[in-house]
Amino acid sequence: MRVKEKFTKKLLVEGNDDQHVIWALCEKFKVAETFDIIDCEGIDKLNEQIPVRFKQSGIDTLGIIIDADTEIKNRWTSLKGLLSAQGFAVPDDLPPTGLVLKSEANLKVGVWIMPNNNLNGMLEDFISFLVPKEDKLLPIVHSVYSHQSVPVILIKVYHPSLGKIDTHPLTKSTPILSQN
Repeated sequence: MRVKEKFTKKLLVEGNDDQHVIWALCEKFKVAETFDIIDCEGIDKLNEQIPVRFKQSGIDTLGIIIDADTEIKNRWTSLKGLLSAQGFAVPDDLPPTGLVLKSEANLKVGVWIMPNNNLNGMLEDFISFLVPKEDKLLPIVHSVYSHQSVPVILIKVYHPSLGKIDTHPLTKSTPILSQN
């Protein structure tokens, strides 16, 4: 979703879902609105925006949240190259707590690779970490997804993590799945 940009701090995210989850987390934890959350419409466009954003006047801080997907090392290597080209002294390994750097030009960058800077995965895997351990529904959802022959109410699932998180709220209101 396109937003009217009004701050000197930008948070680049891969897509619309990421943007909305970050907005929801900021609202839930009462994070002051001091930065714009930019839906870059995919990893390739996000990577293209990094050098462009640092050249824009008035931008002093750039946050980047991306999915590791299946190769966190490749994602980090690519991002490390882009940031090094912008004058940042980037460590070889992404710290498990995320990365915050300041350049000689006084620009700041922060990086988080979903789900936790360490594992392959995506935003939906990060969200699954937020589900309370005592949640009774998520094990049912995992069970449904572990049985290939069980249809999941005509949901198109392109990735198991997406399906599990997208299905979780649905099963609460669907009698077929909530009976067991």
